[in-house]
Amino acid sequence: MIGLASLGSGSRGNGTLVRFDRSLFLIDCGFTVKQTEARLARLGVRPGDITAILVTHEHADHASGVAAFAHKYAIPVFGSYGTLSNKSYSLVGSAFDGDVPFTLGDVLINPVRVPHDAREPTQFVLSRGDVKIGVLSDLGCVTPHVVEQFSSTSLLMLEANHDVGALENGRYPPMLKRRIRSDLGHLSNGQSAELLEAVAHDDLHVVIGHVSEENNGDSLLDAVFAPLRDRVKTFRIATQSTGMLWIMLQGEAPVSHEGWGRVDVQPMLAL
Repeated sequence: MIGLASLGSGSRGNGTLVRFDRSLFLIDCGFTVKQTEARLARLGVRPGDITAILVTHEHADHASGVAAFAHKYAIPVFGSYGTLSNKSYSLVGSAFDGDVPFTLGDVLINPVRVPHDAREPTQFVLSRGDVKIGVLSDLGCVTPHVVEQFSSTSLLMLEANHDVGALENGRYPPMLKRRIRSDLGHLSNGQSAELLEAVAHDDLHVVIGHVSEENNGDSLLDAVFAPLRDRVKTFRIATQSTGMLWIMLQGEAPVSHEGWGRVDVQPMLAL
C-alpha cells in the first residue's frame, strides 16, 4: 500500500501521513497526544505503526505535539539542525542537512529547503523507485529549486493558504498580514496555482492543504484551481477539522492493523 492521508491541515494544527507499505511516516504533529490518537484512529492507524516523525519546522502548528507523542510511543524524530536547535517544544531527534537526501528503511527522504520564517525549514519528497510523494506547505514564494524538487511527483500535498483580497480586507492585524504575504510567509491561491501549473501532469494526485479558515474558502479555491483540474488525475482539499482520508496510489486504505509494524531505522547524529 502506498498513499497519503491528513490528520488535519491549517493554522491550528498539521499532521500528514505518508505510507510506503510497511514504512509509515508522520510529517509534523501540531495536535495534542489525545487529538493525534483520535485522528490516527479515524484513518485506521495505531501510533505504534509509525516508523518516524519528520518535522518541517518549529512553528507551533507543526511541532507543538511532536515531543509528547514521540516520547509516549518511542517514535524516532527527524528534523533539520535548525529545527531541532529550537527548544520551544522540547524537540529531540536526529538532525539532517537540508537538501541532503537520506534513507529510512527502503524509502528515500529528500528534505527540500524552502523560504519560510523559521530557523531551517524544509519540506519533504518521499520516494521509492519511481513513486514520489511530495508534502509542500509553509513557504512564502515559489523558487526554481522548489519547482525542480517537486516535479514528477505522483502525489502532491500543496499549500494554498490565502486569497490575497480576503487577507487584505480581513481582520488580521497589519503586521500579521505583512508576514503572511511576504516571501517568507505563506502561498496565496494564485502562487499555489502557478506552482501546480509548473508541475502538473495527467497522473498527478493533488491535495490542497494549509487553507486559512479566516482568509480563504471553497469558492475562492474553485475559482483559481478550476482551470487546472483537468490537467491532473484527482484534486482534493484537506481541512483543519477532518483532514483527509487516504489517497492510495497502490493497494487499499488501511482498515485493520494486521501485518503493520516498525521497519529498521538507522539513526543519524542526534542533537
